[in-house]
Amino acid sequence: MAKDKQKFLEVFEKKLGNISSTCRSANVSRQTYYDWMKDQAFSDQVGNVKESLIDLTEDKLLENINKGKTAEIIFYLKTKGKSRGYIEKQEIETIGEKMFEVKILDETNRDK
Repeated sequence: MAKDKQKFLEVFEKKLGNISSTCRSANVSRQTYYDWMKDQAFSDQVGNVKESLIDLTEDKLLENINKGKTAEIIFYLKTKGKSRGYIEKQEIETIGEKMFEVKILDETNRDK
């Protein structure tokens, strides 16, 4: 891989995946970045940087959950605990075009 692309990737990681900031710091136009993304090896490396940033962010989230931080706990439960009822709205997934009726009972009217 060319030195300019390698330099870009190093800056990209330091700038936490921010394309505009990386382009400015690496003195590369956004169009050049998009042209480089057509190169599979470069695109794969960009993907690797993005994945490592998600890993870093998840580590920080879990650290804060371990510290008992309420907002982080709620966020985690809303995103990972949906199957256990930690949701703000009902989501219904359908397959195909089948029609069906859904009745949502209010707790106060459950026995009626």
